[in-house]
Amino acid sequence: RRFSHEVAEAGNQIGVTTGLVWTEFGGEVIFVEASRMRGQRQLILTGSLGDVLRESAQTALSYVRSHADRFKIDPDFFSDSDLHIHIPAGAIPKDGPSAGLTITLALISLLTARPARRNVALSGEITLSGRVLPVAGVREKILAAQRAGVSVVVFPAKNEVDVASLPPEVKEGLEVVFAEDLSALVDVVLVPG
Repeated sequence: RRFSHEVAEAGNQIGVTTGLVWTEFGGEVIFVEASRMRGQRQLILTGSLGDVLRESAQTALSYVRSHADRFKIDPDFFSDSDLHIHIPAGAIPKDGPSAGLTITLALISLLTARPARRNVALSGEITLSGRVLPVAGVREKILAAQRAGVSVVVFPAKNEVDVASLPPEVKEGLEVVFAEDLSALVDVVLVPG
């Protein structure tokens, strides 16, 4: 319930993206926060994150570092910095690869100073080359997006068949965007720079 109000009422923010995850209780909305500070090249991860989710964050950072030029990011951004990725609700354990896309776009938002649209929610695994891999729990994630007041949901292109098989009322009021590659999503998720 508190996330429902937070999505609908909060404004766009730099370094904060909206994600969709599946839990044993159904679909949920999460927020991924990214922050940068002076430091010694550490990636700090907090929020009761499991090993697979931690690996997704490492993959996200490697992707951003190796594609910095594409996004007009200083390629040396990590040389004297620490990056902190936090997923609130730290008392709730979180794991799985489907937040990789959300983490990557939080980092790109932070490093380009482009606010992320709060009403766009993401779910997808990311690879080092930027491919967006399919996820599970599509129906539950779409229902969570509707409850939270999200208006656009982003899924991997390979999940298009899963969305197409849902009854129309499940998708009502939502724009669904499919992607095979992360670079196609930057202007969908981030406010123009």
